[in-house]
Amino acid sequence: MYGRRASQLLKEQSSCEEGQLTPFDQGAFDEVIKECDEHNNKLQSSIRKIEEQSLDIQTTRNEDHFGAVIHHLSLIRNKRCLMAYMYNRAEVIQGYKWKNIGRLLPQEIQKKLNYSEQEYFKNHSAAVDSYINELDLDLTVDMVPPKDPYIRVRVLDEIGDEVSLGDRAVSLTKDSLHFLRRTDAEPYISQGLMEEFLE
Repeated sequence: MYGRRASQLLKEQSSCEEGQLTPFDQGAFDEVIKECDEHNNKLQSSIRKIEEQSLDIQTTRNEDHFGAVIHHLSLIRNKRCLMAYMYNRAEVIQGYKWKNIGRLLPQEIQKKLNYSEQEYFKNHSAAVDSYINELDLDLTVDMVPPKDPYIRVRVLDEIGDEVSLGDRAVSLTKDSLHFLRRTDAEPYISQGLMEEFLE
């Protein structure tokens, strides 16, 4: 059935949790592209047959016309499915930058991306970083406006003995508690190295 593989791509993508990716399915993607090429060839063949018979393409209603319509609609459907698949993946990839992952994606995420998606993340990160530097304001820090500029945090993993935070150096050893500026702590919290300590 026409369009089945393209819709399966979207179902696979929608089956994972929000903000997560399935590995890029290059085989299925190539199958859909091949099917699009076949539909295009059959569409062109049907149109040529109509033209060879000197029939008006707009008013003719024969098997070639209906075949052309089916192939045209199938081609459009496959294209829309591929575009939705790539758009949804691009949205998730952009979200990784805002989750403050950094310029390099973790290995388990990189394995799920194809080369062009990895390049897209690098270019997107560079553009966001350039904008942040131009503004001289880190937009990735507070996704929700803070109630208090200082928070109490607990270090979950060894970060370092002399970590420079703002105007002072702090020893961030595992299980230590600190009262830090939210802007200093937020990158470590988003990376899972700290957590806000609520009494």
